[in-house]
Amino acid sequence: MAGHKRKRRSPAGLKAVAIFEGSKGAVVLLTGLGLMALIHKDVHAFAEQLVRHLSLNPASHYPRIFVDAADKVTDLQLWLLSLSAFLYSVMRFIEAFGLWKGKGWAEWFAVLSGGMYLPVELFEVIRRMTYVKLIIATSNVVIVIYLAYLLVQGRHKGRHRLKKPVAPT
Repeated sequence: MAGHKRKRRSPAGLKAVAIFEGSKGAVVLLTGLGLMALIHKDVHAFAEQLVRHLSLNPASHYPRIFVDAADKVTDLQLWLLSLSAFLYSVMRFIEAFGLWKGKGWAEWFAVLSGGMYLPVELFEVIRRMTYVKLIIATSNVVIVIYLAYLLVQGRHKGRHRLKKPVAPT
């Protein structure tokens, strides 16, 4: 059929990665909105309330560091963090949309952006392993390997090559 574009089927694994990336974008977007809600508010009081709500001792080492850091946060810093969260979430939503639609550019983008964090995540696991760090690093390693596999598989099938326009017959 002339002019008919063949639709590429998106594997279920690719859709799962798209949901995962979209979820990360949603969590970061909600976090950014939460930070915006703190603008012109007493961030120190909020930090103390959060520490108590989590049943942590505000006088112990790490909660004290958190509360003291919150005391130094300015409205400008909250705006910048919120803007950064918004931009990051937009990037994740675009990536998720492209992966859901089975777009080759999204696969490349996901491999590059996910691979960029791997050395830091692996260093953090080696430096001080926690289950959360291990789960995050393992998830990202699996996702990057899976997407790299799809890209290699697609190259062998000619899926990601630029095609010359076909002259109408």
